Formats: sequence, C-alpha cells, structure tokens
Amino acid sequence: VTDPVTLLALRMVFSVPFFIAAALWVRSGTEHRPLAGRELAGVVGLGILAYYGASFLDFLALQYIPAGVGRLLLFTYPTIVVVLSAALLGKRVTAREIVALVITYAGLMLVFAHSLEGDQKNFWLGAGLAFASSLCYALYLVAGTEVIHRVGSVRFTAYAMSAASAACIVQFLLLRPVSALDLPAPVYGYAIAMAVLSTAVPVFMTSEALRRVGANTVANIGALGPVTTIAFGWLGLEE
Repeated sequence: VTDPVTLLALRMVFSVPFFIAAALWVRSGTEHRPLAGRELAGVVGLGILAYYGASFLDFLALQYIPAGVGRLLLFTYPTIVVVLSAALLGKRVTAREIVALVITYAGLMLVFAHSLEGDQKNFWLGAGLAFASSLCYALYLVAGTEVIHRVGSVRFTAYAMSAASAACIVQFLLLRPVSALDLPAPVYGYAIAMAVLSTAVPVFMTSEALRRVGANTVANIGALGPVTTIAFGWLGLEE
C-alpha cells in the first residue's frame, strides 16, 4: 500500500509532538542547563544514526526478507554492543553475558537455518540491509549510554528523536510528492499506532534503561525481540 520513505515519514510526523513536548518540559525545569555545542551535535548525530538510519534500513530490508528473519538479523546488535563496549569503552564482558549470548544465538541460528530454505532471490540484499540497521543501533546504544549520563535520558531522547524526525520528513519531501500521502485510513491508523507504541514509548524507556543499567544489559534483554516478532509474524502475517 505504501513504501518505506512514506511510512517512516508518517511514523515520525505522529511521534514528533511527544518529543517536542518532552523537550519543552525539560527546558522548563529549574535545573535545566543549555547543552554545549559538542553535546548537542552528539545527541543529534546519534538520533539520526539510530532512528533515521537504522529505521530506514530496517524498512528497506523488510521488502526483501520476511519480518521474522529481519528481526533475527536486526537483533545481532546485542553481540555488536558487547564487542564495541569492550573494544571502545573497556567494559569487561562477564561470564553471564557470554552464556546469555551463546544460548540466545544458538536458538536464533536454528530459526535462521530454517529460513534459508526455498527461494533466495534478493535474500542477501535484505539480510545486508538488516545487518546494517543492527550496526547503526548498536553504535547508538554504546555511544548513547555515555551521552545520556551527561545530558539526561529525557532530554537526550527528546532532542535526538526530534532530529531523527526532521531527517525522515525532509527525506520524504525530497523524494516523494505530497500526493503520496493520499493513503487509506487504515494506513494512518497503523502509522499512529507505530508512532505511539513502537516509537515514542519505547525510546523514552530505552534511554532511561541505558542510564540505569548500561548498554550491555539493555542489549541482552533486547534479544527477546526476535522471539516475539517471529510469533507475531506467524499469527498476523502468516509467515
């Protein structure tokens, strides 16, 4: 019915009011301090990387591979996060994290092996796009943890997501005519649901989780995502 550029723009149009409201709320606080130029650039860059770059690559991947396989590849990010945290931040990898990752990926590889059966046309293109999305999100989690501790989780999310929303909307205006928004009402309903339930609510929760427990723990818990997506793909998409 619609394409990734249009759907992503609609998703961000309906979610950006939440981010603007959060930014205004933070600015009205008595302990508010203006961000330094370097801090602001870091927040904006991470927002565009994670929620423009990662989301767009993810939507593109879903044109070539099933949603369950896409989640499987996207959720390689916990491993990337652990590796990047160790390499860039000197974070120690605990035995519990290693065991959790081994168990998780043993199960995911079983699903992946099954998904390789059948027609493979454009499969590797979709797989590459999904992995690139995973890499963008992993970089966001690792770098975002450090930035959030300095600027605060709510302000970080509000500013980063406002920047990502602007990037998505500008992309739409450059690549699509306004007539592309002439869509059936159900598409707008799905876009609003995605904006609230799959964008605004989870990004604030993720940022606060990064502040409290760090990127490694957030990433490991996030590995539950493929399981639920595969289940919903079977229930709702007949995959």
